This record gives sequence, C-alpha cells and structure tokens, in this order.
Amino acid sequence: MEETSALTLEGSRCTVCDTVAFPASVMCSRCATPTAVALSLSTQGTLWAYTIQRFAPKSPPYVPPVGGFRPFAVGYVELPEGIKIEAIIECERFDELDGAPVSLISTSPVPRFAVGTAHPASNVGVSQ
Repeated sequence: MEETSALTLEGSRCTVCDTVAFPASVMCSRCATPTAVALSLSTQGTLWAYTIQRFAPKSPPYVPPVGGFRPFAVGYVELPEGIKIEAIIECERFDELDGAPVSLISTSPVPRFAVGTAHPASNVGVSQ
C-alpha cells in the first residue's frame, strides 16, 4: 500500500466553466473544451451513498484475498471540491457508513477510503 503522506487523487478543473473531474483530463466533460488543468483533490470527504458487495465479483479482474471473499462496501465519497468519487470503503461495521467522514488510504488499483481519520491496513472487506 502507498505511504499515506504521499497519497493524492489527481483530478482536473476546467479553466472556462470551473467543473472538477476525476480522473484528470485535458477535456472538460461539461463544456467540451480542451481547457482543463491538473488539480490535486482532497483526501478527506463524506460518504454520500454506498452499497454492500455481498458476493465475489467476476474474476478476472477481481483477485480474492488469501482468506477468501468477505463482503465489502463500495460507495461515492463527496469531496470538498464538490465532486463525488467512486471508491471501496474500509469500515469496521456496515451500520456506521451513513454520512460517515472518510480518509483516503489508497489510490491503486482504485480509490479506497477508510471511515474516520485512521489509516488501517487495506486488503479485504469486512463481514457483518
């Protein structure tokens, strides 16, 4: 896992209409102009919506963890920039997720956030 102090989500902001996008692009998805510039997005946000993945995804590309599949949360994290990022959500219990504050803990292969401000190890989901 990446070192938490170096984690960034690279997005972009349009210089014409101010639209923020993730992942980064030179084209603005709103005004369709090549006027977007790089923007490092916040690493803290609020869980906006989520679902629980209760069965193993298709493999490949999913690679089950050593201990086997365990249900995990997937959701949209709203960042202060106003954009919502789809991510895997690390948590102790699924009932703690509604509107929870989350922190970025990994960016590869997909964004991964943890509930609260702690940065726990990040390998598998949780069981309920």
